[in-house]
Amino acid sequence: MKEFEIKGTVMPGFESVKWLYEHNMRTLAEKSTQLCIYYGEVRVVDLWASVLDDADFSADSLVNVFSSGKSLEAIAIAALAGQGLITYGARITDYWPEFGANGKGELTVAELMRHEAGLAVFKMSIEPQDLLTENIKQNRVGRIIEAHGQTYPRGGARKREYHAVTRGWIVNELFRRVDPKGRTIGEFLREDISVPLAADAFIGLRQEDLTRVKKVALLGLRFQFLESLKPKFLKRRMEFNVFQILGKLIRLIPAIRRSSIRGAPPPFKGMRGVAFFNEPAVATGETPSANANCSARGLAKIAAMMAAGGTWEGKQYLEEQGCRAMHENPHEADMGFAITRFTQGGVALFSPVSQNSTKVEKALNTGREGFYGWMGLGGSLFQWHPHHKIGFGYVPTSLNVLDFVNERGKAYQAEVLRCIENMENE
Repeated sequence: MKEFEIKGTVMPGFESVKWLYEHNMRTLAEKSTQLCIYYGEVRVVDLWASVLDDADFSADSLVNVFSSGKSLEAIAIAALAGQGLITYGARITDYWPEFGANGKGELTVAELMRHEAGLAVFKMSIEPQDLLTENIKQNRVGRIIEAHGQTYPRGGARKREYHAVTRGWIVNELFRRVDPKGRTIGEFLREDISVPLAADAFIGLRQEDLTRVKKVALLGLRFQFLESLKPKFLKRRMEFNVFQILGKLIRLIPAIRRSSIRGAPPPFKGMRGVAFFNEPAVATGETPSANANCSARGLAKIAAMMAAGGTWEGKQYLEEQGCRAMHENPHEADMGFAITRFTQGGVALFSPVSQNSTKVEKALNTGREGFYGWMGLGGSLFQWHPHHKIGFGYVPTSLNVLDFVNERGKAYQAEVLRCIENMENE
């Protein structure tokens, strides 16, 4: 491995987080990463590194965080709820009458936010240019959603199914119809949150932002397979061995068989894999659930604001009513790969597990108990802990899709919780 430098700082009491970060950068298949953590309004961890000898990679670099952006779209809807403009229990058609076509008339805002809309996949691929802000406002995507019917997992046993890409497109259409200024989520985020808060987190990049973006890349399947065959003492560069990976994949097979996504077209026209999200045509469009480009600093600062009830340095960024409503009514349901607890506002609550919980559920929750938010494909994390006032952001460029619940990032969450609990118990 090439020599590289761990850059940044940690506050006293959090040194062990830096030790863990350096250990992981040297032993796991990382490329470039950022880790930022707030405790209250103090940035206690601010680290970044690149093993690629990329001198341009910094704490201000932007990286696609994929589904971590789902919590940004949830914040946008919460902002409307805080102004009394939208209610989670209301039907979507109360704000967007045309949405009700083809049997969707009774669907509520909360059901959409909890991944229970029956719209986990569209029957057609979207043109990337239709997702530019100006084209969204021409209702190019909205018309597709309005005409679409619902499809739930086969067997009828559950409604919750992960809306990996489509939830953001639907939520964006709902948001712009309710927002008094008629803005998209990308415009709202930039104008009301990111720029005023000085937090780099964007949905729909401007041309001048593109030079700051660092590309993401999947770990090769051949590399992952060969590494998984190694025992840990031979310096395996992945968290899990081949038996652990196969065990997880086998447990997913029943859900895959019942999924409504099977046989569906790709979400974007021309998409040939995850590298497609590196294309400027995608990055400049708005796909809130899958193409938020952020820094860990930006995510952690927004998360810290959320942990403080929507305030930062005395300014209210999210009305108390909206912030509270967003976190209310966590509903436990099977999402195919695990039991999840999504609030009516569309963020997950990570909770202590029971002895009867599956291994995946334990991996999803244990070590991040009390956090709200979600995670992104291959590694990113954007979560907050209201009780301990923690804002957490972790952004990698190397995507390990076999780490289904982002456990390598969770190790930092568990360590910072340990540090804070030690400090609070002194």
